[in-house]
Amino acid sequence: MRLINRILTFLRGTSQEEKDFIRAVKSIIGFRPHNTRLYWRATRHTSVAKNLHTNFKDSNERLEYLGDAVLGTVIADYLFKKFPLKDEGFLTEIRSRIVSRDALNHVARKIGIPEIVQYDKRRKTSHSHKSLFGNTLEALIGAIYLDKGFQSAHNFIIQRLLKPHYDLEEIIVTTKNYKSKLIEWAQKQGKTPNYKHLQTLDNGQYKEFIVEVSVDDETLAKGHGLSKKKAEQDASREACLKLQIATA
Repeated sequence: MRLINRILTFLRGTSQEEKDFIRAVKSIIGFRPHNTRLYWRATRHTSVAKNLHTNFKDSNERLEYLGDAVLGTVIADYLFKKFPLKDEGFLTEIRSRIVSRDALNHVARKIGIPEIVQYDKRRKTSHSHKSLFGNTLEALIGAIYLDKGFQSAHNFIIQRLLKPHYDLEEIIVTTKNYKSKLIEWAQKQGKTPNYKHLQTLDNGQYKEFIVEVSVDDETLAKGHGLSKKKAEQDASREACLKLQIATA
């Protein structure tokens, strides 16, 4: 049956929808995709994905996982070679800022990811609003890797994402590690910030962690995030704002 469907699709030719999709993807990645199905999957959020079998949806989550790994490797390699005299801490900090969810969402919007992503707008949540486009960008990287290989994924990341949309000098001089800033402030006061995991919210598709930060048993702020680490950063950001600690 699948073979017959493929033959019929071939005889009918490429639909206008598929032509438009291929054109949009090409404008983003810089070349014509070979395996179009990979890119369809890369842009398909779990909210509109079909169930293939028990507990598995044909969404972009697996490609997102792969793309995240490829992105991290390429950026790590680039920074390692660009800054030969910098230590591991510096390289890790700069890489984390480049691949942060906020940064990826921003770049994804600029290159046109919102035009190709598929999701159920009726079920739009604060979570999907914050991470949808960045996650899709990572999935797209995974698709490029599988479709064209590592070198093509590498070229896409460096030539079409990093160099046009990131200012490394600005990243280096701008501190966004709010937890480090809060710890630095506390140490000058002879104090130590304490982070407490308050709650984990699970809606079935993702988990949201809630963390509280305090100093000397005084609660400063609460933070939310898709991991405990991100929740701690969010709580630290709120605490820095409350304490008027400079973060730039």
